[in-house]
Amino acid sequence: MPRQDTKAKILSIATDLIGSGGLDALSFDAIAARLGKSKQAVLYWFPTKNDLLLSLFLPWLRAEADAVTKAIAGATDRATAIRLFAEAVAAFHADDLDRYRLMYLVPQTIRQGSQSLADPLALKEINQVTDRIYEALAARLGGSAQEARQEAMSLHASLLGILLMVALANRMQDPLKHSLSDLVDALVKGLTAR
Repeated sequence: MPRQDTKAKILSIATDLIGSGGLDALSFDAIAARLGKSKQAVLYWFPTKNDLLLSLFLPWLRAEADAVTKAIAGATDRATAIRLFAEAVAAFHADDLDRYRLMYLVPQTIRQGSQSLADPLALKEINQVTDRIYEALAARLGGSAQEARQEAMSLHASLLGILLMVALANRMQDPLKHSLSDLVDALVKGLTAR
């Protein structure tokens, strides 16, 4: 197996382990066993669990930012920008609810004091990507820069909340009474009804 394929396989196994057993199921021993290699082979690519989690999380966050900024690139007014942003975030995450869970729910389950995504270098990278998301929308909202950024972040958080309910209903196999697109439309209408 070529070296980069080993790294990709480790990330795939880690995703499967977290998806099936939560963060507690993720261990270098479990990855090595599934990989058919030594624990040292896993540690070569990812010296810490934090390195492994970041290698999963950051590309997904960048992909979300790319999808959102591409979607709103042509928006010329506030209402269109809000609608396109909301639709892009919803579509990106609805396409892969397990990825959504890993991005936004699993990091919240990491116990205080254990390794997390909260080291300074990781936070710098995460903040750069989220800045790109919020600034792209804020530039199209009008008003003061601070208010527009707050509104952009609030819209994103609201969409993540809607997706939380969709993901919960999906996991419980109990469909919501409203479709994701209807919920997104209701949010957009509420925000653009000025």
